[in-house]
Amino acid sequence: MPIIPDDKDWTWVLSTPCPECGFDAATVTPSTVPGTVLNMLPRWRSVLRREDASARPDEHTWSPLEYACHVRDVFSLFDQRLNLMLREDDAHFANWDQDKAAIDGDYANADPAEVAAQLAAEGTQIANSFAAVHEDEWPRTGVRSNGSTFTVLTFAQYFLHDVVHHLHDVDG
Repeated sequence: MPIIPDDKDWTWVLSTPCPECGFDAATVTPSTVPGTVLNMLPRWRSVLRREDASARPDEHTWSPLEYACHVRDVFSLFDQRLNLMLREDDAHFANWDQDKAAIDGDYANADPAEVAAQLAAEGTQIANSFAAVHEDEWPRTGVRSNGSTFTVLTFAQYFLHDVVHHLHDVDG
């Protein structure tokens, strides 16, 4: 079943609340990032215990399992990028094709129990990484392959929208 690639530029969520999931980047502060991530992990475990976790709601939408694999990989990728931002001035991020990652990682056939464990480990890791950011590091910058520039704070806001939105996708 073909998934339609998502080629939208979601950076608009940094200035406008998301009408679909209700996420408001203006409410994200450095101190809220780790707890928000950790508070999502039990909900993801619950999603992955569903009998229909691997079923797609339609042919163009990922299953809850596929979304969970994506979020696991987002946790890992954003942790790598966060650490790059903290090490390098104006860090540049290579392009990441999430649709190719889903195919290459065979998200559709993953084991939900393994994904739950991996998602918890990666989520805990990125929560710890954000918790370790010092106040003077929040203005550091990074540049995405399409030219979008982030500070560590706006990067955290953008990241949180992604994972909050996908939890909304599978809860809905």
